Formats: sequence, structure tokens, C-alpha cells
Amino acid sequence: MVSKKLGKARSILAVLALGGAMVVSGNVAAECKFVSTKGDGTQPLIIKPTDKDTPEAKQFLETCVNPYTKRFANDPEAAKAGKKKFGYYSCTQCHGGNAGGQTGPSITDDRWQYAKHVTDKGMFETIAGGSDAGMPTWHQQPSENPELLSTDDILQIMGWLRSMYKGGGDKPWLDEKPVQ
Repeated sequence: MVSKKLGKARSILAVLALGGAMVVSGNVAAECKFVSTKGDGTQPLIIKPTDKDTPEAKQFLETCVNPYTKRFANDPEAAKAGKKKFGYYSCTQCHGGNAGGQTGPSITDDRWQYAKHVTDKGMFETIAGGSDAGMPTWHQQPSENPELLSTDDILQIMGWLRSMYKGGGDKPWLDEKPVQ
């Protein structure tokens, strides 16, 4: 009887401790958990906020919702920032000048290389960490190369790509909700 009560007490304390660890300054600290597109798709892809990250990048890393997606969909002039980065980082070499495909697949239609690209989190995972199908790792952190893309660079490129979407049907990335 005593051991059952002790076990219940430990369980309650563990839950309270976990809940307390998630509260930061009165706010629940959510975190987007990324997984690699490589291999079986279950390995974690570790990308953490840095001091150099923009507020938009920090928001994405917390919520998995790209703030540029809706902004660029509603403002084609602002979306040009993503297109500029798409060209600057040579994404055009594989995906073509307007991301319609070349040696790499189109990323503006509804024939996704990976089903997870229907979400901004999924597309980010593939761009940031690469894939086994020829996409290199582009994010600074997993590549350990500070000359590659920051979280914000990738998010702006993705925002532009979403604004260029030519596929049919729904655009679920415009309705994504933050992780809880």
C-alpha cells in the first residue's frame, strides 16, 4: 500500500517537474522538434535559436509556423526577398530560376518529393538537413558551416516558394497552427 502511494507521489512530482520546466516567465515554452529527411526520417535534426536569429526565425523554431509564408503570399513585393536569396545561394542550379525544376524537382507544384513538404516544418527539414535524394545540407548548424544559410534565410526562401505555388487544391501551409 505504501509503495503504491509512493509510486503515485513520484509520478505526480515528475509531471509537476516536467510542467514546471516548460514554464518560462509565465509562458509555456513550446519547441518545434525537427526530424531529418535522410535515412528512415526518424533521426532528430537539431537546430537551436542563436543570438543572431531574427524574431521571425525564433518564432518559427518555437512554433513550426513560418511567419513569412502568409506575409509573402499577401505581399509579392516582400516575397522578392526570398527569391533574391534563392538565386544568391544557387538554389537555381538544381531547381531552376523560378523553382519549376531542372536537375532537381519543381518545388512550386503539388508533386512533392516528400509528402512532408505540405507543411513548412517538413520543407524546412529537407532544406536545412538535406535528403538522400541529392539535396545537400544547407543550414549552418547541421552542416557546421557558418557560410551556409541561417534559419531566417531558409524561411524567406520558403515564403517565396509558397507564394509561387502553382499546384491545385488546398494550401495547408497557409493554415498551419503553432505546436502546443
